[in-house]
Amino acid sequence: MERTWKTLAKEAKARMKKGFWRECEQRLDSERSHAKQQGINEEKMEHYFRKKVETQIRGESPDEFYLKVRELLLTEGEVSDAIGRLTDKEYYATLSYSEKQRYTLELSERYLRALERFKREYEFEIKGRK
Repeated sequence: MERTWKTLAKEAKARMKKGFWRECEQRLDSERSHAKQQGINEEKMEHYFRKKVETQIRGESPDEFYLKVRELLLTEGEVSDAIGRLTDKEYYATLSYSEKQRYTLELSERYLRALERFKREYEFEIKGRK
């Protein structure tokens, strides 16, 4: 469903009424002080926090592939056969040789992007909370 200007305005008004921005400011202050205690670059943390709030406002849901990669990295770390573990075996079996190569290349590109994202999130969310 495409969001119209009218629905976007209603959502913005609802955020203001419910104190969304006040809560964001409080969370940002909390994260900023936590970053300072942990020795994490505050400017990078603020940029990451802003992107996270933007994603929340847009109503974007987490990427299913990213969630798989995240779970793999949290449970087993970086493994040498990550692409093999993430491959959809049934779909892969239906492909021709050249399609298999393309699929594997695309999967490895997606994995690298997800790994990069995980490392950014790990720095600000997971590692700092341990």
